[in-house]
Amino acid sequence: MESSPLWTPSEERMRRHPMTRFRAAAATRAGRALPDHDALHAWSIEDRAAFWDLVWDFCGVSGDKGERRLVAGDQMPGARFFPDAKLNFAANLLRRHGTDDALVFWGEDRVRRRLSWNELHDLVSRLQQWLRASGVEPGDRVAAMMPNRPETIALMLATASIGAVFSSCSPDFGPRGVLDRFGQIEPKVFVACDGYYYAGKTIDLAPKLAEIVPQLPTAAQVLIVPYIGTADAVAAGLPHAVTFRVALEPYLAKPVETVSMPFSHPLYIMFSSGTTGVPKCIVHSAGGTLLQHLKEIHLHCGIGEGDRLFYFTTCGWMMWNWLASGLATGATLLLYDGSPFHPSGNILFDYADAERMTLFGTSAKFIDSVAKAGLRPIETHDLSSLAMMTSTGSPLSPESFAFVYEGIRHDIHLASISGGTDIVSCFVLGIPGKPAWKGEIQGPGLGLAVDVWDDDGRHMDAGKGELVCRKAFPSMPVGFWNDPDGARYHAAYFERFDNVWCHGDFAEWTEHGGLVIHGRSDATLNPGGVRIGTAEIYNQVEQIPEVLEALAIGQDWDHDVRVVLFVRLREGIDLDDALQAVIRTRIRTGCTPRHVPARIVAVPDIPRTKSGKIVELAVREVVHGRPVKNQEALANPEALAFFRDVPSLRE
Repeated sequence: MESSPLWTPSEERMRRHPMTRFRAAAATRAGRALPDHDALHAWSIEDRAAFWDLVWDFCGVSGDKGERRLVAGDQMPGARFFPDAKLNFAANLLRRHGTDDALVFWGEDRVRRRLSWNELHDLVSRLQQWLRASGVEPGDRVAAMMPNRPETIALMLATASIGAVFSSCSPDFGPRGVLDRFGQIEPKVFVACDGYYYAGKTIDLAPKLAEIVPQLPTAAQVLIVPYIGTADAVAAGLPHAVTFRVALEPYLAKPVETVSMPFSHPLYIMFSSGTTGVPKCIVHSAGGTLLQHLKEIHLHCGIGEGDRLFYFTTCGWMMWNWLASGLATGATLLLYDGSPFHPSGNILFDYADAERMTLFGTSAKFIDSVAKAGLRPIETHDLSSLAMMTSTGSPLSPESFAFVYEGIRHDIHLASISGGTDIVSCFVLGIPGKPAWKGEIQGPGLGLAVDVWDDDGRHMDAGKGELVCRKAFPSMPVGFWNDPDGARYHAAYFERFDNVWCHGDFAEWTEHGGLVIHGRSDATLNPGGVRIGTAEIYNQVEQIPEVLEALAIGQDWDHDVRVVLFVRLREGIDLDDALQAVIRTRIRTGCTPRHVPARIVAVPDIPRTKSGKIVELAVREVVHGRPVKNQEALANPEALAFFRDVPSLRE
């Protein structure tokens, strides 16, 4: 165990941090001293009604709270937060006006744009008028296959302003992947761009849209947004299609009109990754999303007016929805679309430097890739504006923690965060007043009764178990789409432990009150009946210079399970006996003998979801000769072929 933290917040930093003011307000509300963050967290669980009421007030939510704060609070599912409240999500994100930047956009090295708050209001107003003219009413769905551009943010706000429901995916999804998602929710309006740029290439979406649009019969209007310059031609070839320019031409900007809706009114429909079947359609509420995101972005991350918030994400990942909520704090959003390594691995650090980024959000894979590319942004860029860096998508390795402080910025709050599409937010994340320890997530979010349980539903002080949440919270889904009796929703989270959310992560507490997540529970390895988290193996193997990335599965073998490790190696490196010995020794000494793989196999690529997560379950199915149900969910489905009929796995 490390003897000292990687970083400790200064007294000056904490004096200025919103969390400090919030803790003082909470102590007043609680009627007792709350001397530290742990005391604040304990109160936020003990009196959730008072806590979330204070979040509403402290963050300045616009709306009518109504009389009640929490009804049936001991039921999961079934608890209702602010059951009498009325608000509008878009109204809360559009509270600022003026000529300061609301949105800045970089499209690789080709496109630079910025929209002021006034310009954003104008664009939302014109889109809102077009949506209403298109017959969109509260509860109708608007589906977008869009890059992470200003128009996508404005479209979401226009949709939410009238109480309609927004759903998005990124334009790199294949036709089947788009239809598996949007076909289920029957959108009244479908929005797409004419194409996009990735790694310096121009990708034309006309052929893909020609396949998708006829199979969305409920989409009475199709809107084509220009990006690569072919919008007119694309729209001309599609039924019910109109270009962005033509659609908005009749409408003059005026003040955005917003409709107050119930707290639990649907805002977003989001989708599970879909790697084990047709994606689940997860419905999230306007009120729950807003409160949870304000708590995370303003309190946990310290973002407010004048700050510049960035997350490297596509519109097919929940971090896009999280990023969008940053507008509610008055912050400027820094949007990026394209490859994070074009024209070089410095592009996002160029962005951070040029736009004085406050928070740099990214994936664990990106940080690892920057380190392995030998980049040293600390020496090449002015990153003095960066106060915080967050990492998610997969567990951040201890070595990547160290690299951030050595290679990116010494004085920065690095927070590994984890949650998911299921809650459109985080269960565990950064704690601004606590030190950052190598390899650890700092702790649970305020208001979340997070714990680690054994198989019998008992709290574990130490050791690996299931990550659970013992009490209801506002950003739980409203439910699943087309699940009238709630059976699928209940089965997804509450079947394992009655009345307790079981998230599906394999986790353990640390001696500092933080957590380590060892991977997904359904991907844990069980050789000899001992549960092993795949992240433990990756943390060791990916430190070896010859190894770019790895994936581990359990293969059924001889009435037991054996560990199989797949590795993607640097160009020109062979997996010879010497390298296999290095890998095994590293795992044995860094983990335990039980973690050592029975077989190590070199592969040219490792399959990932669109949001960059490796898909252990899909690989496990292929190795066992079983079909993978939904390859459309993968960014590189062709990679699965490398895992089929591997000779060394037959012996």
